[in-house]
Amino acid sequence: MKQETPGRAVRIAGAGAFVPSRIINNERIARAFPGWSAERILEKTGIVERRYLWELGEDGRAVPPPDEDMPGRPISNTDMCEVALRRALAQAGLEARELDAVFLVTCTPDELNFNHDAMGLHQRLGCREDAFALVIDDGCGGTPYVIDLVHKMMAGGRFHTVAVVASTLLSPQLHPEVYTDEVVPGPGRKPLNAYLSAYVFGDGAGAVVLRADAGEDTGILASLSGNTHETLVLRRGGGMMRMPYQGRARPADMAFVVDGTTVADSYPRYMGQCIERVLEGRASLRSEVRRYYFHQPNKRLMDRFTQEAGLPAGAVALNVDRYGNTSAAGMLILLAEDLEAGRVRLGSGDLVLVAAVGANVHYGAQLVRL
Repeated sequence: MKQETPGRAVRIAGAGAFVPSRIINNERIARAFPGWSAERILEKTGIVERRYLWELGEDGRAVPPPDEDMPGRPISNTDMCEVALRRALAQAGLEARELDAVFLVTCTPDELNFNHDAMGLHQRLGCREDAFALVIDDGCGGTPYVIDLVHKMMAGGRFHTVAVVASTLLSPQLHPEVYTDEVVPGPGRKPLNAYLSAYVFGDGAGAVVLRADAGEDTGILASLSGNTHETLVLRRGGGMMRMPYQGRARPADMAFVVDGTTVADSYPRYMGQCIERVLEGRASLRSEVRRYYFHQPNKRLMDRFTQEAGLPAGAVALNVDRYGNTSAAGMLILLAEDLEAGRVRLGSGDLVLVAAVGANVHYGAQLVRL
């Protein structure tokens, strides 16, 4: 896990989010994907409801929005990202043409190839022709991982203004044959059922705009990232080895299947390391951290980690119980909501900490003075 001191300071100039308004409670999800009861979902995950962009039919199938509803109403991953990024730019007081790059972190793009969703954002916002636009296929740990990458680029002087956008979109994928099927994670392991993913994941997008023009005592004070290789979430379909028409794939290969046991073991271990390393040599700042923005696998795991790490419960931002696990987007949604509510303020000097681990496996953290 390598941490570097930047050559130029990098600050957060603005953040924005989009969370769908469609609420899917535990009773509905349990009827659509039989496995756990609504009561057991709450007991095991702490999640009360999740937000979906697409409607969920009683038969467990995603219901596409009517064609006549499409103009001006978000229905896709790119749509959600556009709303979030426009809100972040507005908060920063910047125009899209000032962006040197747009990095979109997602594992649920509208189209898999050719940087489709990032190029869509680039076109819709009218970014400069020489501004980079890249989709980075990543999940829960991807946001601070990519922010660390961008931080190093900006500290080196190549970029001045960069947007990092993160999103997840589960609802269009939902299908009863896919999300009630099983996969075997490895030799000697018990099968994992895909319904757990339907229970925990929700839809949403967040965005942050970074600027390399902060003073020495503001902006990103410390940043790190790293890799490890546990398989936390399986999704085997869609690549060259398991196309549906090859006869080698089963329905659950198209699902995101959470390995709950491995997640429960690895989450506190790597999150604890992230926090300790980003605060290394800054012991005096530990008590000054006003808010923590973490990846949120589920509320029960979050509550347990918060307690075991000795963090003030009221300082750990949380929305997974109402939105579901929004993967890479979760931390940016939390930050955007806090800024909107005035819990923290840009330019105030508030100290916050961002950290995440996830999805096979990237992890990262930033200590930021707003």
